[in-house]
Amino acid sequence: MVASFPEGKIKRGRASLIGGAAVGVCVLALWLGIEHELGVDGVGPSVLGVLVAIGVGGWIRVADL
Repeated sequence: MVASFPEGKIKRGRASLIGGAAVGVCVLALWLGIEHELGVDGVGPSVLGVLVAIGVGGWIRVADL
């Protein structure tokens, strides 16, 4: 028996939202860890890390649909 799904409607699950947020947090943690190990100072690299984490988390969120 094959389940039927409504045509043209994508249901956004909570799992993709949680997964995207978790990946974003992990990317930021890795970014900050690498930044610390390299001895990089300043707000600029940290802000760039936040932007990269948001981008990767958003990409995972959309790609997981």
